Amino acid sequence: MTIKLIAGLGNPGTEYEHTRHNAGFWFVDELARQWKAAWKHEKKYAGHVARVSRPEGEVWLLKPDTYMNLSGKAVAALAQFYKIRPAEILTVHDELDLPCGSVRFKLGGGNGGHNGLKDIQAKLGTPDFYRLRLGIGHPGERTLVIGHVLNKPSAAERELIDRSIGKALAAMPLIMAEDREAIPRFLHSK
Repeated sequence: MTIKLIAGLGNPGTEYEHTRHNAGFWFVDELARQWKAAWKHEKKYAGHVARVSRPEGEVWLLKPDTYMNLSGKAVAALAQFYKIRPAEILTVHDELDLPCGSVRFKLGGGNGGHNGLKDIQAKLGTPDFYRLRLGIGHPGERTLVIGHVLNKPSAAERELIDRSIGKALAAMPLIMAEDREAIPRFLHSK
């Protein structure tokens, strides 16, 4: 199953631009730069989209304009219009349950309380889409989570997150080639 839609999750607006919750946006912005794709605002998909012709076929990049907890609106709108199945979708998002700077790849599973994933699962009617999880670390207490994700990481943390984004970008040829065994070997190693 070829990836046809890569959705980076985050919150729109300059006040959220550098917050941990926008790690998915950071990833797709860099991917768009590497793939020489131009972003265009598309109201009917509730987000910024870029279309890329790749050797594997056409791939859509998406940054929802909705807030994180409504990410499914944009993902489902684009997927339905272009008849993209859930198993052809890759979401890229911040992950509290992973140490800062780590990156994981998986198909399906729970949402771990991530409101963006929760909404995408609800709108697609299935959890069976791919996820690229960028570790941002956990603040330790549940009451601190909102403040943690909606604030800027320290310079050291940002460097770790940027390094994990670099590693994830380096894995894109494996992801696009659907090498399901090599992806975790590459991404999950130290």
